[in-house]
Amino acid sequence: MQVKGKLIKKLELETGTSKAGKEWRKQSIVIDTGEEFNNIICVSAFGDKVDSIDRLEVDMDVHVDCNVYSREYKGKYYHNIDGWKFAQHANDEDSSDFVTTDDNDLPF
Repeated sequence: MQVKGKLIKKLELETGTSKAGKEWRKQSIVIDTGEEFNNIICVSAFGDKVDSIDRLEVDMDVHVDCNVYSREYKGKYYHNIDGWKFAQHANDEDSSDFVTTDDNDLPF
């Protein structure tokens, strides 16, 4: 899935250590798609994908390739939108994408 729109907020970087002792980091951005309804979408980046968000600035037109999935917990469903390619969006064909260099760690 691809989300396109204006970057309106970059949330704080979150870090921690997993139960297995591995360090992790996560950062989310909020995009306004410009749609009439349900126009605000929060997309998260994990690990080295966070570096791609560093290059993006608020008010920039962006597009994000992402995976959308749901998990059930005690009869309720929780949704995640995880980005794996973050880029500045330009109207011309000569736009330069901010792409992560390693696509081998895709979550699927």
